[in-house]
Amino acid sequence: MSQTPASTESPSNGPEEKNFAFEIPDILVVVVYFIFVLAIGIWSSLRASRGTVGGYFLAGRSMTWWPIGASLMSSNVGSGLFIGLAGTGAAGGLAVGGFEWNATWALLVLGWIFVPVYISSGVVTMPEYLRKRFGGQRIQIYLSVLSLILYIFTKISTDIFSGALFIQVSLGWNLYLSTVILLVVTAIYTIAGGLTAVIYTDALQTVVMVLGALVLMFIGKYLEIGGWGLGRGEILMVYNAIEFTSQSSHFLRVN
Repeated sequence: MSQTPASTESPSNGPEEKNFAFEIPDILVVVVYFIFVLAIGIWSSLRASRGTVGGYFLAGRSMTWWPIGASLMSSNVGSGLFIGLAGTGAAGGLAVGGFEWNATWALLVLGWIFVPVYISSGVVTMPEYLRKRFGGQRIQIYLSVLSLILYIFTKISTDIFSGALFIQVSLGWNLYLSTVILLVVTAIYTIAGGLTAVIYTDALQTVVMVLGALVLMFIGKYLEIGGWGLGRGEILMVYNAIEFTSQSSHFLRVN
């Protein structure tokens, strides 16, 4: 990714604005990534058993452990955490990650104690379990509707906005256009392949996110802000010196 200086009215010894523009190799990487994700989704949809409800919504109950674990991680760690949680951690310290660390113990309890109960009960969703446990359909409908509303307004909307914001900053596209592209690409392989396509594409994106996070950590810590020996105060000084502008053009202004 090239850095082209933008013209400013500040003196020669003042701050210099840098315009981060995509070149042909950068665009090719993004295009290849989207094509690869779609290819994985289409391939998994072709090998999936879509003729039954269990095959479409439960991946035929034949999925192995590693894509399931990767899909869980990719579903939890998305663009919202990369943009929001990482920025908050850089500004306020690692305490913001306490919620995610404590969630590890909750997931272990869920996997070792509650999941066996759900499996023995023959249920696949929490509303279904509550209907069997307490009887009646009102509690099942209530929890289903409540879960959908909460997930849309607290999780899906945040991830879509964060992903569209990244596309806008990287490519300079309109925010709404970026949102529509994300929704269309995701809907294609999700509707076509069901849970099988979702799991395999999530596994691919988990690999990309982990490798990208490691590369970003090295570049941000060692190359951009001066090495591994910087303390928290120096890191905050560098962080506070960076102002992300929200104008239509995509560039970083360094004060």
